[in-house]
Amino acid sequence: MPTIHAKADNLNALNGNYTQVPLKHPVFLNSVPKCGTHLVRNILRMFVPVTQQYHKAFIQIPLLQQHQQQAFSKSRPCLSWGHLLFSDDSAMALKGVPHMVLVRDPFDWVLARARFFLSDTFQGNLEHLKGGNVSNEEVLNMMIFGIYGKAPTLKEIYVNNAVAWLGTGVRLVHYEALIHNLARLETPAAEQYFDELLEPLALAALPDDWRERVQVGSDRKQSGTARENLAGGVSELPDELPEMQKQLVEIAAPGLRAILGYQ
Repeated sequence: MPTIHAKADNLNALNGNYTQVPLKHPVFLNSVPKCGTHLVRNILRMFVPVTQQYHKAFIQIPLLQQHQQQAFSKSRPCLSWGHLLFSDDSAMALKGVPHMVLVRDPFDWVLARARFFLSDTFQGNLEHLKGGNVSNEEVLNMMIFGIYGKAPTLKEIYVNNAVAWLGTGVRLVHYEALIHNLARLETPAAEQYFDELLEPLALAALPDDWRERVQVGSDRKQSGTARENLAGGVSELPDELPEMQKQLVEIAAPGLRAILGYQ
């Protein structure tokens, strides 16, 4: 499996600054890779006792059998996270577990995935793409259509990590809605948003210091995979996906943005 060299955070220590309510049941944060997983995870961590946070693994299919009994235990509930593909084993492991699925607009995801793969934070079988060996446009197209034998397509990733879970009772979380409300924390709309986001934790009510907790958890300095914290010289990619690549996304995965709520 690829290796990710990301700096550690100190959120476990900061968690002790707040009164925590023990989880009554396990909660799982699932996500499409490169959709802001660390951001949502870190926010949720500020509302859960450290002893009930499952730090032993980032749960994925190859690790599921090894960790499912501990991570999804009903008698010793934990908050856990990962990129868990839809499958029979995954569905059975998560039976009765409140389950959030985080997604991002595929247009922005293509750029986020490209930046990550071109950084030194990611160490896998794609080192040959770094250092300008291929053009930015070619890298973006590889993010959309995959790399034969080396990286799956955009459609494969979104279908298996998100779309296939739809209609099964999962809570769909949009990265863009989270960012929008983080920028407006003082508003009643943001309070309602975070009350709903945290609902799987079964808090009696948002604590009075919820805004401070959200700000601490969402601090980008605490995320080793945030764009500005990626290691190494990342190629200059555009802030917005070029029009041609947008069209290619629609060809590669027709209907994807619509079913996720982006059209």
